[in-house]
This record gives sequence, structure tokens and C-alpha cells, in this order.
Amino acid sequence: MFNLLITIVIIFSLLLAWVLVQQAARKFAAKNPELGPVKEEGLGCGKTCGCKIGSCKQVD
Repeated sequence: MFNLLITIVIIFSLLLAWVLVQQAARKFAAKNPELGPVKEEGLGCGKTCGCKIGSCKQVD
């Protein structure tokens, strides 16, 4: 039972840490617009099932 509780705490902590890292990256990008927008994981061409060959636009 103790192992289960430790595992739950670890998983929740990792999830919370990931959310905090994403927020920090967004705040950093907002304060430094010369570096460009934050590139979110899982977005962009080829990352979704709706993207077909030749239909994606190049972003500079």
C-alpha cells in the first residue's frame, strides 16, 4: 500500500513539474519576443492526423 501511495505522489509531482515548466517557457517567450514564439510539443506539420503531404505551410 505504501508503494502505491509513493507512486501516486511521484506521478502527480512529475505532472505538476511539467505544467510549471510549460508556464515558465511561455512567460520567458512573452518577455523575449525577439527569440520567437514558444514551440509547443505536438503541434505543427506532421504532428496531427489532419496534415497531408504538401498541405502544410512553412513557418519562418
